[in-house]
Amino acid sequence: MTPTLIETVRLRDGAAPLWYLHLRRLAASCKALGVPLPGELLTPEGGPDRVHRLEVSRRGLRVSERPVAETREVRLVVSAVRHEGYPHKTTDRDPFDRALAEAHAVGADDGVLLTASGYVGEAAIWTLLWSEDGRVAAPPLALRILPSVARARIEEVAEGIVERRVRPEELRDLPLLVANAVRGPVPVTTFAGHPVPRWPGFPELVERFWA
Repeated sequence: MTPTLIETVRLRDGAAPLWYLHLRRLAASCKALGVPLPGELLTPEGGPDRVHRLEVSRRGLRVSERPVAETREVRLVVSAVRHEGYPHKTTDRDPFDRALAEAHAVGADDGVLLTASGYVGEAAIWTLLWSEDGRVAAPPLALRILPSVARARIEEVAEGIVERRVRPEELRDLPLLVANAVRGPVPVTTFAGHPVPRWPGFPELVERFWA
């Protein structure tokens, strides 16, 4: 059964600044999975800050909206749940739900899933990035992690992302951040119980992200 595709679009000050990236990803996923791209997609605009959610399947389009949850710094742990590949944003999210529940049970905000080879993949509700030698770095998309809209935007404003396969211990002393298309970039304060250095230039990155 073909899963339902999801796009969660942030509206800020009456506009959806990342809409073009959502459309690009949705079109690519529809083509890959054989799901018809809806022809009635309208650019969301106006009204209060909120989340505009699209669910696209062979049955058609469903749209809903919700308030934006509070954004705060994030505490990460390494999840025992294996990353099995998530190249398209769909409703088939059981491993992520289990990783998130596991993290909450130990007082953390999210869990980072590792691949079968032990490489860092992605968190349950965030894409993970780090600062290394003055560049923004992230796990390779070839690990079948989600091509995050937030990651795509950061790649634009940071003039590229360095892809590197890393194991959790290699990130212990590096500045980390997480990002998604609803809340933007958010600093990580602890990773696997260890304090995380502050990300250099973080306020500038946030400002450019939403510009």
